[in-house]
Formats: sequence, structure tokens, C-alpha cells
Amino acid sequence: MIRHTVVFNLKYDSGSLEERQFLDAASELSQLPGVLDFEVLRQVSQKSDFEYGLAMTFESQKMYDAYNVHPNHVRFVKTHWASSVVKFLEMDFQPYHIP
Repeated sequence: MIRHTVVFNLKYDSGSLEERQFLDAASELSQLPGVLDFEVLRQVSQKSDFEYGLAMTFESQKMYDAYNVHPNHVRFVKTHWASSVVKFLEMDFQPYHIP
């Protein structure tokens, strides 16, 4: 299992039409094969300067790799992400099992 998470800031104001359009486009990623437990998140902590998050789960590395090269994901990155996101941090986690 892989938990793919990305936190980011947009160049748009909160509540703007552009923000809504970006988040709507991001939500469409939930329909790609292998994507489980998809969430669009808004930061509420004062401890981080990131404003948004996307999180999703994949059953395997193979499913995650297929998602990364899926034409709709590649198109989202080129069309929306590259022109809208000003700062981000990507994290991919697997469960850690203490021996």
C-alpha cells in the first residue's frame, strides 16, 4: 500500500473561481484506475504555510506507477499544476511495520 500525499499553495486567492477550477480538475484524478481514498484537503494548522493537500492510496507500487504515467494525470500536471501551483511538497508513504 502507498499513501501518496502532496501539499501545496496556489497562486490564486482562496474562494476565487480559479481556485475552484483547479480543485475541480484535481478532483477528477479520483477517477483514474487504482486511485483509492482520494481526498482534497484544506490546511487548518498554524504550523504549516501550505494551504491545500491532495491525498490518495494505491494498493501497490505497480498501481502508483501506472497512475503517474496515465495520460489524464500527465495532462493535469501540464495543464493545471504547472501553471497554478507556486510551492509544493510531495510525500509517498508505505506502512512501517516494527519488527
